[in-house]
Amino acid sequence: MSQLDKKSEAWSALFSEPMSDLVKRYTASVFFDKRLWRADIRGSLAHAAMLARQGIITDADRDAIHKGLAQVAQEIESGAFDWKLDLEDVHLNIEARLTQLVGDAGKRLHTGRSRNDQVATDIRLWLRDEIDAIAALLLALQKALVDVADKHVDVVLPGFTHLQVAQPVSFGHHMLAYVEMFSRDHERMLEVRARVNRLPLGAAALAGTSYPLDRAFVAKELEMDGVCQNSLDAVSDRDFAIEFTAAASIAMVHVSRLSEELVLWMSQNFGFIRIADRFTTGSSIMPQKKNPDVAELARGKSGRVVGHLMGLLTLMKGQPLAYNKDNQEDKEPLFDTVDTLKDTLRIFAEMVAGITVQPEAMEQAARRGYATATDLADYLVKKGLPFRDAHETVAHAVKAAMSHACDLSELPLEVLQQFNAAIEKDVYDAMSLRGSLEARNTLGGTAPVQVRAQIARHRSRLGS
Repeated sequence: MSQLDKKSEAWSALFSEPMSDLVKRYTASVFFDKRLWRADIRGSLAHAAMLARQGIITDADRDAIHKGLAQVAQEIESGAFDWKLDLEDVHLNIEARLTQLVGDAGKRLHTGRSRNDQVATDIRLWLRDEIDAIAALLLALQKALVDVADKHVDVVLPGFTHLQVAQPVSFGHHMLAYVEMFSRDHERMLEVRARVNRLPLGAAALAGTSYPLDRAFVAKELEMDGVCQNSLDAVSDRDFAIEFTAAASIAMVHVSRLSEELVLWMSQNFGFIRIADRFTTGSSIMPQKKNPDVAELARGKSGRVVGHLMGLLTLMKGQPLAYNKDNQEDKEPLFDTVDTLKDTLRIFAEMVAGITVQPEAMEQAARRGYATATDLADYLVKKGLPFRDAHETVAHAVKAAMSHACDLSELPLEVLQQFNAAIEKDVYDAMSLRGSLEARNTLGGTAPVQVRAQIARHRSRLGS
């Protein structure tokens, strides 16, 4: 039995008794970090290539390692690989199997590296690929939102502040607000990726190594943008994981805000939209109900991801340099954050694409809330009235409309002229919902011409 096979008995001759089964279970990570296996093998292949290139191992050893790792990969892919708790983690499991397959060459693979820089490299390689997948999903969600916006540029939605009807907006304009949010999330992910994509390998345990490694070669082999410049920082840094989880938290907050609106809009009190049945559930007792469970659950999952961010920050705040076993606890929150965000973005792109808009309900709600009151004030300003005086005049007009149980635009001209004699028949154009939209024809405004210009910009940016 090789020394590596004896890990279950003791780490080395230094230990006088084997690790207890309780401690094995408590300290092992193999059953959650085995998802890093592709990154681990890829990093090992690059490391072996560099060792041979530098004359630290022979070309024959390198070739044997390459062949052995190919078989390990095949075994893992097929489900035949025997993951062993005694070997603690993904790294030792793969190395032990490699040594079984190729003998001493497998033992030489770990020359010039430690599990400390190895795991830091594996996480970065894995996370880099996951960020690429997340970035693609963010683009897909943006495209779905742009498609919905494009179909509903001329649909009038009551815009809210404080959840009170404020001013009319284009429903397409409202959807584009979320496109802006998710486009910033995409930008953040790419910025995080650049800092993730740096190589710790070669830092060894904490101080570097006496072997003549070529770290730049390994970075190039792994398509990384550079190497970590300080060995202590390289093995102990988890800023990249925290930063990713922060970016993921912001993205999930944006999802949560959209979820909240979908839940409100779908309710009978609003009735602005319908969500496809495949994204809703029924009630165990009330047969009439369609519950927006996907949106509600996504809203809840945002708290889960934000919690992971807080956990990672707390994990790191008290650690002295360099590597500490605490860092084993970085993986589960990071893995769950990736899984949660990917699943949420994927399902939201599909759900948004299936939204059915109810324009009549939106327009009726806009009329009920005196959404064009500001337009009447602007009309009076253009007639020469100072804005503050116009604001007060319109407040009286709104009170009159409330007493008549009608919209401002439904008040007779003679009633409106009681508040200001300068009001003429053209006031009704200004106070119409459509007129209100058209009037806001400034960059970033809700006028349909501006919304269509923004849609064109987004389609060009997104390639759709």
